Amino acid sequence: MLTRNPLPILDYDSDPSAVILPGEFEIPYPKKAAFLFLADSVDAYAAAHNAEKIDEFYTITKTFPIYKTIYHGEEICFCQAPLGAPAAVQLLDHLLGSGVEQVIAAGCCGALVDIPENTFLIPTEAVRDEGTSYHYLPAAPTVQLDDAPIAAIRRMLAKHGLAARECKVWTTDAFYRETAALVEARRAEGCEAVDMECAGLAACACFRGAQFGQLLFTADSLANVEEYDERGWGRDSFDRSVLLAFDAVLELGRDA
Repeated sequence: MLTRNPLPILDYDSDPSAVILPGEFEIPYPKKAAFLFLADSVDAYAAAHNAEKIDEFYTITKTFPIYKTIYHGEEICFCQAPLGAPAAVQLLDHLLGSGVEQVIAAGCCGALVDIPENTFLIPTEAVRDEGTSYHYLPAAPTVQLDDAPIAAIRRMLAKHGLAARECKVWTTDAFYRETAALVEARRAEGCEAVDMECAGLAACACFRGAQFGQLLFTADSLANVEEYDERGWGRDSFDRSVLLAFDAVLELGRDA
């Protein structure tokens, strides 16, 4: 059912069908997937472990290989994820339409408060300051992430002896419009990190009835709005986060 609003971005249609539908892959993908904002680490892992390329997702800018592997005796699929909620959600929706039911995403984020680089974060709630989520869920300030994936990520990190900070994140479409006033406002609302996909991905998974969680690690810092710090962009966590995402998606569905 279509609900109209004076602001077009807030028009919402709850009908799950559409003119173009995602997925429809002849052979269903594995039910578990790792969705990785981890640059060359994804293809490097696939090459090093002879992962099978089961599909390709074509876009106007890049073709994204989709891999399948056996990890600790279980079949999972994984792929590099594109930057930004619109592109990332398009690929996630394709995965969900092709048989994926449980997803753990991993990638970096900006710190809004004084958090060291390469600190692991588990988003529990995301501010919907992007456009994509409004096509999957009715308008609301935030989207809550699922309890089960949050718990799975928490258990997985504990097994590795790694600490994590559970937090609210600010998802924005506009990297160069993270103004000082907006940073201060989001920080006042309780956000500790900023990213560009979490709210859209969570909304898509909720709409499609899939389980979704995200593991983030801090890269650059906006804690001091007068002196932005790129730091090392979290590069030291890229390779490790591939395996942590795999471990987390295997943990999802296991007894606590």
